[in-house]
Amino acid sequence: MQPEDLVRDHTIYSCVMGSRAFGLATEDSDTDRRGVFVAPTPLFWRFQKPPTHVDGPLPEQFSWELERFCELALRADPNVLECLHSPLVEHADDRGRELLALRGAFLSRRVHTTFTGYAVAQHRRLAAALRTHGAPRWKHAVHLLRLLLTARDLLRTGELTLDVGAERDHLLAVKRGEVPWSEVESRMTRLATEAEHALPRSPLPAEPDQRRVADFLHRVRRDSALTAAPDGGHAQDAAVHAPRTERP
Repeated sequence: MQPEDLVRDHTIYSCVMGSRAFGLATEDSDTDRRGVFVAPTPLFWRFQKPPTHVDGPLPEQFSWELERFCELALRADPNVLECLHSPLVEHADDRGRELLALRGAFLSRRVHTTFTGYAVAQHRRLAAALRTHGAPRWKHAVHLLRLLLTARDLLRTGELTLDVGAERDHLLAVKRGEVPWSEVESRMTRLATEAEHALPRSPLPAEPDQRRVADFLHRVRRDSALTAAPDGGHAQDAAVHAPRTERP
């Protein structure tokens, strides 16, 4: 089975991300697609395991295998958490809808470390570009501002919202280079401070609900083992290929 086949035949959830999901799309914006697929359980019984992620097959498309996706989401990875909250869902089967229903189980105060940590790293790159080229990369500055806005509001409300709403015009002005860098940098600092102040009073739990996520993953793997065979045959054929314990 080719990696592209896993995306085409076993995707449980897919959505549009990037500027279109953030409410920042313009006429020349790409369509970034993200998704989650479930590799059939019998594929894990081989020495060569299925991939944890797949690029394509469409342009600007990227998908994670369910287990890897859940691992990253429990760590509060910004890209993965935001994928679960896209307002532009293109596909969700029963398992995909159950994954969406688990969105709250992944959220915790860990988002402060991951979101702001990513922003700090991005700020270093912007500063380096400013020293090297005399100007920051404005598109990256917009991404950093948007991420800090998201982190602050998530910590304040416990809800992850992607669309920038009333911030759209200002962020697009930053992208066009119409806002002085000093003003942009000052706002970055202010947003980071506001996120820090929101942390102690955040309605988010200290840790994600790993047990709920683990139960969901176990059920998906079990159901897949009961209905799929490694060679694409019927469920009853899968038992022939199941690993056996050798007796001494």
